[in-house]
Amino acid sequence: MSVTANPYKEAKPRQVQQWLSQGEAVLVDVREADEHARERIRGAILAPLSKFDPGKVQELAKPGQKLVVHCHSGRRSADAALMSTAFCKPGVEVVSMVGGIEAWKSENLPVEVNATVSRISVMRQVQIVIGVGVLGGSALAWFVHPGFVAIPAFFGAGLLFAGASGTCALASILGGMPWNKGAAGSDSCAT
Repeated sequence: MSVTANPYKEAKPRQVQQWLSQGEAVLVDVREADEHARERIRGAILAPLSKFDPGKVQELAKPGQKLVVHCHSGRRSADAALMSTAFCKPGVEVVSMVGGIEAWKSENLPVEVNATVSRISVMRQVQIVIGVGVLGGSALAWFVHPGFVAIPAFFGAGLLFAGASGTCALASILGGMPWNKGAAGSDSCAT
């Protein structure tokens, strides 16, 4: 079994900070808007993976600069880096920051925090509501009446629609709740 190398580079947070301080890189945050509103690296440009346009993101970096993408833990930034390599313009190197903002913080590098924004992202709130709905509806269907199977079926249909359309009504509703004010809400159920 052969292992192929990533078509993009990876860098640790300290290296990224050095590049940023020297103007050698532009930093793009591919987390969702509510995550970025709660906590961000100063100067990071928001381009959520759920709406990611690698062609537009490439325009942020000048020839000779590195285009560094980051997320929460490194998974989404790896996806964004992979998508971006197909749109590389000459002289721009695509880099995924290993470990995301969590690795950045573990290196004691500075982040901006807005404590008025909910600590639980809208995406996680959606997962909690759907999980409770499916579990509760299934229990009611088992113990009370089979007609309650409509509850988990409703949530399943919502997930199917969200996956097919790229929008999530539940995320839009939760994004408008008072505890999420201050965060630019998301209408995506992206991970």
